[in-house]
Amino acid sequence: MDGSKSLSFLGLFALWFGAAVSVAEILTGGLLADLGLERGLWAVVLGHLAGMPPFALAAWAGFRERLPAIACTRVSFGARGSWIVSLLNALQLVGWTAVMIQQGGLAVDALTTSIWGLSAPVLAPILLGGLVGLWVCLQPRGLHVLNLAAVGLLFCLTVALSAVVFGSASSLAPVAPTGSFGLGFELSIIMPLSWLPLVADYTSQARSRSGARIAPCLGYFLGSCWMYAIGLLGALRTGSADPSGMMLAAGLGGVALAVIVLATVTTTFLDVYSAAVSLRNVLPGLNRRAVSGVVALLGTALAVLAPSDAYIDFLYLLGSVFAPVAAVFLADYFLVRADSRARLVDPLALFSLAAGVGIYQLLSGRDLPIGPTLATMLLTATLHLVLRAAERGLRKGRENGQAVTRGAA
Repeated sequence: MDGSKSLSFLGLFALWFGAAVSVAEILTGGLLADLGLERGLWAVVLGHLAGMPPFALAAWAGFRERLPAIACTRVSFGARGSWIVSLLNALQLVGWTAVMIQQGGLAVDALTTSIWGLSAPVLAPILLGGLVGLWVCLQPRGLHVLNLAAVGLLFCLTVALSAVVFGSASSLAPVAPTGSFGLGFELSIIMPLSWLPLVADYTSQARSRSGARIAPCLGYFLGSCWMYAIGLLGALRTGSADPSGMMLAAGLGGVALAVIVLATVTTTFLDVYSAAVSLRNVLPGLNRRAVSGVVALLGTALAVLAPSDAYIDFLYLLGSVFAPVAAVFLADYFLVRADSRARLVDPLALFSLAAGVGIYQLLSGRDLPIGPTLATMLLTATLHLVLRAAERGLRKGRENGQAVTRGAA
């Protein structure tokens, strides 16, 4: 994807639709089953709608500045301050790569065991990681064509999957809602917000304003809500949030296998690519394709070696760091019009970030109507705006004092 203005409206739509179609999204949708069908679907739609404005603003900033997401954070944190965000983002993207490959590998292994009696719990994630690495090696032009073809095929396969899962909705037994709507909302909003450190990596290469503004939001919103709905209905039908289990229960074999393989590769590629972009903010001389390959390798190794029961904790951990990062940057860029790019570090922005992480830790686990992640963003942005106003007041006071001193002299 090297090269300025290389992504069309259709290309961006396909890229983000493909990012949304993943085992992780189906799994998370399945976790909403205790809300029941109606409340679960409301949580999905409202959570995604709440997550779209920050997603859209981050996408638009990348297009306006023609800079990747992490480079944009120099506006708030300064040139060297953004290195902290870069390293944290690269670290969490290695983690996301591991989670995606691990979840995909578990699903592939379950399907191959059921279809052909072949169990390969170690080989499955290795093969998926290898496919991601192969995707990385493609030239930009070939990658665009292959990605469009893959997402087109993925769309057709998802339609087939949906026909089976949604077709059983009328026969579902009524479920007494027992889950927390706030938790369901949180699990829905956290997915679009988890992409905030990445989206500008791609909209910075958009050919048009409409492509940058509309295509990523439309592609991700439609794809993610669709996957959540599949997971929710599948879990209500089978009693399990496990994507492979619900697909097998629905009688899907080869279709489910193809969906999982393609979805894992198209989504995980964004993680490994953006990890390389983040590290290049610290070391510009790094080869993007080589670093992406290393990230794919590390993610695959973690997928094989790390435990698989830390998925939800990992999602919550993301919100504790990157929701405040997004809040500080969006407040500076769109409201305060602050610009610290000429500075090495902006201490005030780092303080707001640290305070935001603390706010999230205090709110985490509480049953809030809007969930702890959105509440953290709103509180962090408010705190940061107050601190910026105080900073400007002090600066203006010093300037006035200096002017009086010069006049008296």
